[in-house]
Amino acid sequence: MAADETSIKVSTAARDRLAQLAAESGTTIRSLVEDLAQGTPTQAEYAERAELARAELASALGHAPSPEAEAQARALLERLGAAAHGPQAAA
Repeated sequence: MAADETSIKVSTAARDRLAQLAAESGTTIRSLVEDLAQGTPTQAEYAERAELARAELASALGHAPSPEAEAQARALLERLGAAAHGPQAAA
């Protein structure tokens, strides 16, 4: 094992599922896990993005959105995300 590598322990069921997901994506478990780790923002990164978005909106609109407007936008985005990740029709 190279100096910059480590291992993780998961259940056999999780390993088997990761293997299936990787095979279906034409990749490896390693790549699947690394993509997840690099592509998933942390809570701090989400907070930083939200603050940048507020600043952009304040600059464009002349004022920051109200907490109510933020809640409505967040609810819309969650609904859109749920629709995009919901069950897909079989091909």
